[in-house]
Amino acid sequence: MTNPRPLLRLLWLVPVFLALGLAWALWAGRIRIPDDWNPWAPLRIDATPNLLTRFKLGRASDDPAMCRRALAQARMAWTPLEDRVTGEHCGFTDAVRIERSSVAVGEAFSLSCRSALSLAMWERHVLQQAAQTHLGTKVTRIEHLGSYACRNLYGEQGRRRSQHATADALDLAGFVLEDGRRVRVLADWPAPSQTTRVSAGEVASPLREKDEARFLRAVHDGACDYFDVVLGPDYNRAHADHFHFDRGAARVCR
Repeated sequence: MTNPRPLLRLLWLVPVFLALGLAWALWAGRIRIPDDWNPWAPLRIDATPNLLTRFKLGRASDDPAMCRRALAQARMAWTPLEDRVTGEHCGFTDAVRIERSSVAVGEAFSLSCRSALSLAMWERHVLQQAAQTHLGTKVTRIEHLGSYACRNLYGEQGRRRSQHATADALDLAGFVLEDGRRVRVLADWPAPSQTTRVSAGEVASPLREKDEARFLRAVHDGACDYFDVVLGPDYNRAHADHFHFDRGAARVCR
């Protein structure tokens, strides 16, 4: 009687070869699909995000030329910076100086191209939508605490270098709205244990978050789709007054 096991082993290879063939056909352009759903199509900042957005962002981030081409689509005023080393494990490659993003930024700052691209994606798909939804207006300026700095984590000796030391990080402290309001992380991020005042016999319930707090939560959580590390007041006291966004090896959203 013929042993069916070798045939079964070969059958397992069929879907593998089909998948490889499909991948090659897509890469070679033999099969045409919409760019939004083609993993090898260039990243478009204004395209509606989908399951392939993070993959395309990763591809652009790993290729300096591709990153610059993608960043050229952004509503940003930026100039390229020469690669430099400013200290031990400090410096940057493929960085840009941002004079203005889609909003005013105050003092210009330096970011690696991949971090600048993430910032552009976040502003395009998160920031203004959150402002309109929760505050009924738009953001006209971001208030930042800086980006590039040759320092260790928390500025403490003995710790590893911060992502700021390679221009891969940006700290945001607040936002100025078109109607003149100012939303700040320190003042408007909600305290986790606040409750409403109640009379005797009534049950305490959580305070309804202010519109500003809901806006801050939305822009914080939305940044996790485009940055690798997003830290805010719920992470630790060092981040009580700002959001830390960076592109690095870790994946943290707190």
